[in-house]
Amino acid sequence: MKIVSYNINGIRSGINKGLFHWIEACQPDILCFQEIKAFPEQINTNILESFGYSHYWFPSKRKGYSGVGILCKKKPNHVEYGIGLNSIDQEGRVIRIDLKKISVINLYLPSGRNMKKRLNFKFYFMNQFFDYIKKIKKKFNNLIICGDYNICHQKIDIYDPIKNMEISGFLPEERKWMTHFLNLGFIDSFRNSVKEANHYSWWSYSYNARKNNKGWRIDYAMVSTSLKKQIKNAYLLPEIKYSDHCPTVLELEEEIIE
Repeated sequence: MKIVSYNINGIRSGINKGLFHWIEACQPDILCFQEIKAFPEQINTNILESFGYSHYWFPSKRKGYSGVGILCKKKPNHVEYGIGLNSIDQEGRVIRIDLKKISVINLYLPSGRNMKKRLNFKFYFMNQFFDYIKKIKKKFNNLIICGDYNICHQKIDIYDPIKNMEISGFLPEERKWMTHFLNLGFIDSFRNSVKEANHYSWWSYSYNARKNNKGWRIDYAMVSTSLKKQIKNAYLLPEIKYSDHCPTVLELEEEIIE
């Protein structure tokens, strides 16, 4: 079973660059998109259906902003849109699908780069999402939370930890939150498989950052500890360039999809 998460930074732009061809070639069982920046009617979903996917979208109410979506080869038992708080859900940042043995949450945690305007909202979101997951875990033990967390957890996850120490995405408070989040009973699947440095999932469009691999690893597939033995592999696809992010991939033992 292959689960892919990808901040596409505008799905219509990605489609124009050949995104559908990549989906057809990659054939993930589940594909989580963040930052779709579109309404469902603006996406040619007929093509996705021809690939064998059911699809579920939770756009932001604000046009051309945020939004998440999930493609799934196996039709879910249930789809949950948002976490039940309008202040968060109006931005289209969380969607969950429940299969027989696992539940997959697609998360687009806000950026706090505009620290004067958005950092407080980011921390508000983090706290509310933390409480939401604590409740959800009581009901769904086998959780996978994919998406753009907009946080580098450790120094190994960012190209220049000293220079970026006071930038949102690598603030001590954000990194501490990530540690507490993992302590709820999750595994960073990529770090479970890859121990080396210099692996990133996002690069600024400025200063040839991607060419020089000056990046941040802010995209994750967090897996419940109950599924640890099912993790087959986890990796990034930096060669895929439909966005300023790259896809993250989680492979699980096949029987988990049933």
